[in-house]
Amino acid sequence: MAVKRIADEPAFVLHRYDWSESSLILEVFTRHHGRIALIAKGAKRPSSSFRPVLLPLQRLHLAFGGDAEIRTLKSAEWQGGHVMPTGEALLSGYYLNELLLTLLARDDPHPVLFDVYASVVAVLASAHEEVLEAALRSYELLLLREVGLLPQLDVQTLTLAALEADQSYTLVPEGGLRQAHADDRAFLSGAQWTHLQATLAEGSRFTDTLRACAPLSGALKPLLRALLHYHCGVRTLRTRQMMVDIQSY
Repeated sequence: MAVKRIADEPAFVLHRYDWSESSLILEVFTRHHGRIALIAKGAKRPSSSFRPVLLPLQRLHLAFGGDAEIRTLKSAEWQGGHVMPTGEALLSGYYLNELLLTLLARDDPHPVLFDVYASVVAVLASAHEEVLEAALRSYELLLLREVGLLPQLDVQTLTLAALEADQSYTLVPEGGLRQAHADDRAFLSGAQWTHLQATLAEGSRFTDTLRACAPLSGALKPLLRALLHYHCGVRTLRTRQMMVDIQSY
């Protein structure tokens, strides 16, 4: 039986593991095949052409083959574009990757999410802090939507009652969107939630969601983080804890 081979596949490296003295196992996010695992034979050798290329947060074109769960990397070409993010932006990039590794099943294509990820990575390399925060909130919303974990944001989840524009609503992991109580610390108005939902509709652009999130980032952050932690099954993601630890010094 012929071994299936894929060429010129847009991809990003999410994580890499040592496999042997000379090889690596890669977790990569591809545009047409989703998250897959590849073995990069000889990638750790000083003479390997893979060595300077297989870096996170860099757009690549990959060729790979095989029908097993872990396929074999044949070639990798850097597609240029931007430099590696640094500092907080770099940690934010690792956060993007951790969410994909936790929430995406292997071999489940998400081309729209791939394009969103690529857009956010470009923002990481050049943005001011305000734009970075809006980009992260946009990514979290769109990731949750793509994997089916985001409730509809223009109705109350349990009753399906329409939101009232001037009322406050909060997002809770166990119950979705509901009217805010006096002790809820984070919430948005019905008009704000409804506008966010409109920017998530099919055919909308990433920039639409980015603009909508910009003035709401502070309120959205704890709401979306709680929902992500709930579905990831953790109290705190590793990259977020790392960022908190660094900022505490």
